[in-house]
Amino acid sequence: MPITEAQKRATMKYLKDKTDELKIRMPKGRKAELQAHAERGGESLNGFINRSADETMLRDNAVSAFTVQSEAKGTAEG
Repeated sequence: MPITEAQKRATMKYLKDKTDELKIRMPKGRKAELQAHAERGGESLNGFINRSADETMLRDNAVSAFTVQSEAKGTAEG
């Protein structure tokens, strides 16, 4: 069944209202490498990049929280 003009308009409206678009640049060949990795894990490239960003932010925030706690303990003991 072909996509109707109404479906196209609805999709475009959804994308405009609910998503942000990001363009990134990387060395030639890197996209194919990332895409192959994502496919091996059963993900789309977009899903893999979003998951990678989420996991990195969680890890970075955990490290930051640990550093703040460690510094606070060091100050309190000193």
